[in-house]
Amino acid sequence: MENSLDPSSTPYFQTLRGFHDILPDDSDYYTLIKKVVRHRGRQAGFRRISTPILEASEVFTRGIGDTSEIVQKEMFSMLSHSGKSMSLKPEGTAGVVRSYIEHGMMNLPQPVQLYYIEPHFRYDRPQKGRYRQFHQFGLEVIGGRDPSIDAQVILLAQKILADLQIADRFTLQINTIGNMAVRDNYNNALRDYFYGKERHLTPELLVHLEKNPLRLFDTKDEDLKILLALAPKLQDFLDAESRNYYDEIKSFLTEMRMPFVENTSLVRGLDYYTDIVFEFWDKHDGAQNAIGGGGRYDGLVELMGGRATPATGAAFGVERIIAHMKDAEVAPPRKDKMHVFVAQLGGVAKKKAVRILSELHDAGVHAIGAVGKASMKYQLELANKFDVDWAVLLGEIEVKDNTAILRNMRAGTQEIMPLPQVTARVVELVGPENLDTYRIGE
Repeated sequence: MENSLDPSSTPYFQTLRGFHDILPDDSDYYTLIKKVVRHRGRQAGFRRISTPILEASEVFTRGIGDTSEIVQKEMFSMLSHSGKSMSLKPEGTAGVVRSYIEHGMMNLPQPVQLYYIEPHFRYDRPQKGRYRQFHQFGLEVIGGRDPSIDAQVILLAQKILADLQIADRFTLQINTIGNMAVRDNYNNALRDYFYGKERHLTPELLVHLEKNPLRLFDTKDEDLKILLALAPKLQDFLDAESRNYYDEIKSFLTEMRMPFVENTSLVRGLDYYTDIVFEFWDKHDGAQNAIGGGGRYDGLVELMGGRATPATGAAFGVERIIAHMKDAEVAPPRKDKMHVFVAQLGGVAKKKAVRILSELHDAGVHAIGAVGKASMKYQLELANKFDVDWAVLLGEIEVKDNTAILRNMRAGTQEIMPLPQVTARVVELVGPENLDTYRIGE
């Protein structure tokens, strides 16, 4: 829709760069995704958690790693009046782990299974499907280490994508980066390999080499990719425990008929990952349009001040999911279609019309109208714009006779009926399957 204001003559406000409004049509997609995640999560014993969008910056610098691009370049940070550094959350896991520790969830039956659907914030270059305020849904299982848990998280994510009718657009890429001991040994080997080759690395990559060499594999630099192809292979450093754990996950995925691609170059960009890592890649664009992923993070709870606690999880970008749904022509159900327009003339008729509207709403009918002092002709034109099937017409004569006119807006026919019978008749015409009713607790 074109903006009705002329920017050359009237000052007006617009969204900040990288931010966007969620308009009603797109809200239908968000609502559907939330419903699917909630339904699938509830089936599997996950409960919803919501953490603040603003946390102490250290939650993320410690959890994500202070050398990550997220922390170094992408966090929206600010100082409180007391000088405390705070940041808008760039991802969900660190905040969930902070909450797990703070609220003593380790005393609950383990593992604790949580899901979230939240806005997140990163100062990134805006582009198609990538915003500075974006939404993710995530699945976290904290307090259990078992290959079957990892496999179930992956399968649950796959079922959500299948429910949204886009699962066939992605391939599951999996890899193991080993436990912390394996990672430490391999990182040392990479540092040794790059000794004398430092001239090929930018200052930023040199920091990665020192702090977390696995980050080098996230590069898009073709020359570095050639160097990495000749580097020691992580698989050669895996110990028996890491290999067995990975093999068990693959066996569970095979048992559950979950296809996957082993990708030995796959790493994740956050410091807390260990063992299994995975991503769902676009079949056409590959990693450039990955829709989400996750992995195991057994060291994160302890790193953030808790006791040693195994954990695993996954997160997916809602805006990217919506883009794929639109591309696949998957339309969310539209449940906000209006059924009835109530038109009226005169103050007494308006009072009756408002009461009818309330009765129709209580019966589950989508009804609108009974506002303003416009002519009946204008109100019926408005009813056509709302694309209603039926209109209830009230004027002074109808009020005096305690009747109403019920017009079929498609056929152009109408009938006069007693006013007390209008709601029941409309409910019959709309049909019980189209009524919008709910019960507390559903």
